[in-house]
Amino acid sequence: MDLNLLRALDALLQESSVTRAAERLGTSPAAASRMLGRLRRAVGDPLLVRAGQGLVPTPRALELREEVGALLRDCDGLLRPGAGFEPGRLHRTFTVQASDLLLARTAGPLAERVRAEAPDVDVVFLSEALEGGPGLRQGLVDVELGVLGHLDPEVRTRRLLRWPLVGVARAGHPLFAARRIDARRFAAAEHIGVSRLGRRHGPIDDALAGLGLRRRVAVVVPGHTAALLLARDTDLVALTLADWRPETVAALGLRTFPIPLELAPLDLGMAWHPRNDADPGHRWFREHLAAAVLPEAKEDGGRSEG
Repeated sequence: MDLNLLRALDALLQESSVTRAAERLGTSPAAASRMLGRLRRAVGDPLLVRAGQGLVPTPRALELREEVGALLRDCDGLLRPGAGFEPGRLHRTFTVQASDLLLARTAGPLAERVRAEAPDVDVVFLSEALEGGPGLRQGLVDVELGVLGHLDPEVRTRRLLRWPLVGVARAGHPLFAARRIDARRFAAAEHIGVSRLGRRHGPIDDALAGLGLRRRVAVVVPGHTAALLLARDTDLVALTLADWRPETVAALGLRTFPIPLELAPLDLGMAWHPRNDADPGHRWFREHLAAAVLPEAKEDGGRSEG
């Protein structure tokens, strides 16, 4: 017996009226009458019999009424997205691909949020070696976090915030000898590039070229943490996110400064494969990950999924 016929049986037994059951089902009385005929043949019982101007249920119909209602409620609960989901009973490992800069900012708040609701959930952070979608498609990564680019067309995304970049150098750097760091002095300093692929050219260089200036990227490292440590120990200049762990920056003996160029903030977001879109556990994790990224940063209020 199909689920639609069970719904028809429930409506007929609850209403004891073909007309009212048809209204409840959004169909015609004739269609409801035909369904009653099918149900009578399937059950081997008349179910509803005439009594004066109305219909009354048979003893078999009375037996079925509560059972059918409970069965439909169970079916609806089973098919409803997230039905019965309890974080506290979740045993699962989620993998997040992120840069070390975002990892250092997000891992602590995320771990606290997850442990509070789901103590048996583990989180594994991966480097950006699989950046751009293959890890999501292959199921090696649950969520990609950061500047999203080169994603597979089917991947789902959510924009989280726009985060401006600032320059960072050791507190005693000659740049800070003057009250203002202009584009020329900024370009004259030697810089640290951050690239897993060893790239030296980026938006900074394009902006400087527009002013007829050029910088020297003296060292390229694969991660932001290494860049900050290198800036601490040398006169090289690095980049970081504005207001990124100010206590850590200060403890390293570093100072940040506004970059004297017209630069767009970084658009940070998260991406996941559509196979996980409606999964209640994955959706729960994504919400906690977003909340761990957003609290102390300026959210742009925009959310886009596609």
